[in-house]
Amino acid sequence: MSNVEDEELTLALIIYYCQEKYCNHALNVSSEAQRNFSNDSVFIFFHAYGLLMQDHVQEAIQELEQVRDRRDVSLCTLMALVYAQKKRPHPDRDTIQELDARVKEDRKSASPKALYHAGMFLWLLGRNDKAREYVDRMIKISSGSTEGIILKGWIDLTSGKDAYAKKSGKYFDEALKEKINIFALMGKVQYYEFRQNYSGALEIVNQVIVSYPSFMPALVKKMKLLLSLQDWEQTVDAAQRLLQRDKNNLEALRMLALHSLCREGDIGEEYYSIIMKASLLIILCCVQCGRAEKMLQHTYTMVERSFSQASRDAELATELGYQLVLQGRTKEAIKWYQTAMSLDESSVSALIGIIRCQLSEGHLEDAEQQLEFLTEIQQSIGKSELLYLRAVLATKKRRSQDEITNLLNDTVDTHFSTLQGLPLSVEYYEKLNPDFLLEIAKEYLALCPAKPPAQGQAPVPQLQHCASVLDTVVKIVPGLLHAVFLMAKVRFLSGDIEAAQSSLQHCLDQKPSFADAHLLMAQIHLLQGNFKLSSQSLELCLSHNFEVREHPLYHLIKAQAQRKMGELQEAIQTLQLAMSLPGVKRVGSAAKSKARRVELSAADCVSVYLELAEALWLNGEQHEAAKVMQDAINEFTGSPEELRVTIANADLALLRGDTELALSMLRNITQDQPYYVQAKEKMADIYLNHRKEKRLYVSCYRDLVEKMPSSHTYLLLGDAYMNIQEPELAIEVYEQALKRNPKDGAVASKIGKALVKTHNYVKAINYYEAALKSGQQNFLRYDLAELLMKLRQYERCERVLHEALTHDPVNELPLLTEDCRYLVLLAKIQSKVSKNDEALLSLHRVLKRVQLEQPDAVPMQKQLAAEICAEIAKHCSNQHGYERAVKFYKEALVYCESDSKVSSLFSTLLSDMCACGKEMMADLMFRKQDYEQAVFHFQQLLERKPDNYPTLSRLIDLLRRAGKLEEVPRFLEMAEKHSPRAKFEPGYNYCKGLYLWYTGEPNDGLRHFNKARKDNDWGQNAVYNMIEICLNPDNETMGGEVFENLDGDMGNSTEKQESEQLAVRTAEKLLKELKPQTPPGHVQLRILEHYCYLATKQKANVEKALGVFTEIANNEKDHVPALLAMATAYMILKQTPRARNQLKRIAKMSWNIIDADEFEKSWLLLADIYIQSGKYDMAGELLKRCLRHNKSCCKAYEYMGYIMEKEQSFRDAAMNYEMAWKYGNQTNPTIGYKLAFNYLKAKRHVDAIDVCHKVLDAHPNYPRIRKDILDKARAALRS
Repeated sequence: MSNVEDEELTLALIIYYCQEKYCNHALNVSSEAQRNFSNDSVFIFFHAYGLLMQDHVQEAIQELEQVRDRRDVSLCTLMALVYAQKKRPHPDRDTIQELDARVKEDRKSASPKALYHAGMFLWLLGRNDKAREYVDRMIKISSGSTEGIILKGWIDLTSGKDAYAKKSGKYFDEALKEKINIFALMGKVQYYEFRQNYSGALEIVNQVIVSYPSFMPALVKKMKLLLSLQDWEQTVDAAQRLLQRDKNNLEALRMLALHSLCREGDIGEEYYSIIMKASLLIILCCVQCGRAEKMLQHTYTMVERSFSQASRDAELATELGYQLVLQGRTKEAIKWYQTAMSLDESSVSALIGIIRCQLSEGHLEDAEQQLEFLTEIQQSIGKSELLYLRAVLATKKRRSQDEITNLLNDTVDTHFSTLQGLPLSVEYYEKLNPDFLLEIAKEYLALCPAKPPAQGQAPVPQLQHCASVLDTVVKIVPGLLHAVFLMAKVRFLSGDIEAAQSSLQHCLDQKPSFADAHLLMAQIHLLQGNFKLSSQSLELCLSHNFEVREHPLYHLIKAQAQRKMGELQEAIQTLQLAMSLPGVKRVGSAAKSKARRVELSAADCVSVYLELAEALWLNGEQHEAAKVMQDAINEFTGSPEELRVTIANADLALLRGDTELALSMLRNITQDQPYYVQAKEKMADIYLNHRKEKRLYVSCYRDLVEKMPSSHTYLLLGDAYMNIQEPELAIEVYEQALKRNPKDGAVASKIGKALVKTHNYVKAINYYEAALKSGQQNFLRYDLAELLMKLRQYERCERVLHEALTHDPVNELPLLTEDCRYLVLLAKIQSKVSKNDEALLSLHRVLKRVQLEQPDAVPMQKQLAAEICAEIAKHCSNQHGYERAVKFYKEALVYCESDSKVSSLFSTLLSDMCACGKEMMADLMFRKQDYEQAVFHFQQLLERKPDNYPTLSRLIDLLRRAGKLEEVPRFLEMAEKHSPRAKFEPGYNYCKGLYLWYTGEPNDGLRHFNKARKDNDWGQNAVYNMIEICLNPDNETMGGEVFENLDGDMGNSTEKQESEQLAVRTAEKLLKELKPQTPPGHVQLRILEHYCYLATKQKANVEKALGVFTEIANNEKDHVPALLAMATAYMILKQTPRARNQLKRIAKMSWNIIDADEFEKSWLLLADIYIQSGKYDMAGELLKRCLRHNKSCCKAYEYMGYIMEKEQSFRDAAMNYEMAWKYGNQTNPTIGYKLAFNYLKAKRHVDAIDVCHKVLDAHPNYPRIRKDILDKARAALRS
């Protein structure tokens, strides 16, 4: 880098330090520059300027005199001398006049350089308009000097006038066209910052850092821009890099201090070492984030030290007063505020501080007078502190809640208006003033009820205002645990218990000794009925913070838990101890106590009295209870809490059984008083639960609606109608409430649920859909989807969920969470792992964001993540993806290690994996056709878990193929014994139907399949089997001709034809229930649909079906079901050669378990063709192949018997027919006839007679068997 560039860089650095008021840095750099560079007159001037800014006037004058006659700096030096003379304690007016005259004279003939430096000096003093005059003249006489244009850009940018500032960018651009100039580049950065284009500013700053790596202000600016972009991680990284180059860099220390306190809440020893180096401003800003006692001591000492060096500074005196207020030392604070007023009578901050102290000390009249005066003179300013103090005064004077709420709302609006347009920065945190916002939040909370609203009731509006204030604080200052705690309290009082617990858990994880958080957690456990957990929270609180024994709230909660557990005497003692503590009895006692007074709300004070009165009453000490109630009346008469005492008195009257007295007390509470709604609710409760008068119960809520019409009172009336089982009337009232507040999701949801309760599902769905179309009730989409899922309208449900998920990618935390909910529900509908994976990915994004933006929400999101992981694991397990299942169960336990449900499911999976080993072994044996071994492994599985119906269904198929169907009933009985509800289980009915179908009882099988038909897991397979039974109930060879006319006339009877037509129509209806989820499933459905056409035996239908089968066979290579269907169609059309060609194709293929039944049917049909053409050997080979794969194949044995019969081998024929008769469960009369006939031919007359009797028992009118066989067999025996 050249000497000129070095000089330019040094000058830019000095100007930066002068801008930032870092006078000492400016002095050091200008001193060094004088040694390094020849043009020392400019650097001497800046050195003198630095001295002047530090109030070293005499030294500055001496240095300025040295360069007074140097042409380039003479004009600015004369101006500086005038400024210096005026800063002297006793200014020399003659000298000032002389210097002024010299300035005016020199200005006329000043060189461009002199005008430039004069403009620079005026700009640094903040006199932008005067500086612009000099620079404009300089640019004019120098014909557009680049450095003059740059300075003009800076002057306009910092003028505080938008019109000038917006034009400043063009000056920097113009200058940068000539050459790269660091002063212009930094001006461009500042311009982009002004236009809130922080990314553009960061880009320019990075250029500066690359071109001028030693220019520290660029690194500082980059750090600040990263903060403006809210990228804390990179901001901290930039600060640490700054400190590596300059360990005392003030801006970097300030940033780390800000991060440590505001983001992490870390105030450990390491933090103090950082913070003590940082500037006073940031310390004071940070101190307001939490009021840590140790920190307050440090800051007080620092402000005190600063004041000792500048004892005339009114601002420092005011700050000292404020520091004492933060420490609770109000009387000392007033003295410092008065000192500040004596130093500066116009100090508004000091006067506000005095009013704050007067309010704190109870001097309300003095405070009110001062406030009126200050409000008059400050009307145009609209200070939020004034509005806040007026709200505090209104509270202390017990004015109406509406007035206080309006003042607090105005306070918040005014306060946040000062933050508009400000980027995230040190200045933003200073103006945000988190401590002040927490004070406002506490005032809002003081106006709220002490307990959450009853279920279905809306929280009071003050809670919503309070939540919006705290939400800002928690987002910007997540390390401020007191804000997180107050947010937990707001959520608790709003009825969002789960969110409140999450917030409190976050507080306690960060600070286990946080007494207030422990106490609120105990209150929540108490509300939930977890009395032991409540007591444990109190004990934990006591172990971390022994001082909590001095807190009346600790004793109140402890007593409430004791009373709930029936320990009345202990509860009374605890409450009496609470009564003796400072802060409970408000008249006099607190002042006498030397102990630090604990803040206790009026609501909690009343609660101590009322709890003690109730405990005494329940313990039989009615007289003592009455005395306590009288004390409460005396203590709180004239306060808003007086009415709570009245309502409690009514409760005591109820305990005495005096309902009329209780009602008369409650009737005295008028609508213009607080707690009127609660009084009416109490009256309604008496009418409903004590007097059983529903009409009067509802009339209480009707009165509320008439006198105080609001969405809340309409909601109460609607809930009342629901409580007395009048949902139709409730719906009308809810609709009125919705008209008053169209965006109230709670009301809209209640209408939908009321419609569901009336079983008016269609209207409920229509209501949800209409609300969604209006675009105002999008939150109801989930309710609609859930209702559709319950009604099993899965397609509509899926459509609704897809609509909800069809939007541009989002990053906002609530929207990501909502997407997760939709994806989880969609995964349940679709039962697809892929959708659960999407939900998990979405949740991972939520978890990353939530830890920064809502640290208290992390446990809630982790619980949801655990549920999703468990859901995915279940799907993986069902699909035998055990490795993935184990992975996701482990991930679920990482998110929520105490989840007993997930732990149980994981244990079951590990156990099932052991069983899976056996199942895999059984599968292997099955595929190897080692049926004996396969059956052995399946039996072991079922003996361990008899209701494992997937395994049982596979075992039934296996036993059929092994020829051991007679063993099936034993396993069905085991399932029945294992579970008394087995006969109602879809899985059991499916297995029973399968067994009955395989054993020749299709009608009974059909009945059992029908019971499993509507089930999600078994329904589809059951419907497929039902369709097959309808299309072929007697398990004939479709298209076969061998046995076609063996039944004679019976085969073509009108009755049988009508029965077949009915069966086909039934099959067509069942086909509509099939909803295949895979491409092969859709192909199977098409084939079944066209089998229905085959079953009609009509030529046109058969040809239509054949066309579809041919299309499928062409599209799907070697598709066995399609080829079999084609062959069947050809056989029905009497095109035997074409059928044979297709069947031969199948016969050449390798057998597989998936198409096992189709292979069997194709071999049987081909055997039928061979038998028709007399090729018995070829047919026999195919039939033996059938029996190798299915030893229970009746039809194969029947064909074998037929071949033997044709060959006159009656004994062999009888043996085969015997097997067919056995595996058909002796139900098929045709096979019985053939068996009896062959027994007769083989001279086995007794066996023939037995079979004839069995056939005739089942089918008394079966033709010919009596005449052809039975009579002949009897005759043969007689002879």
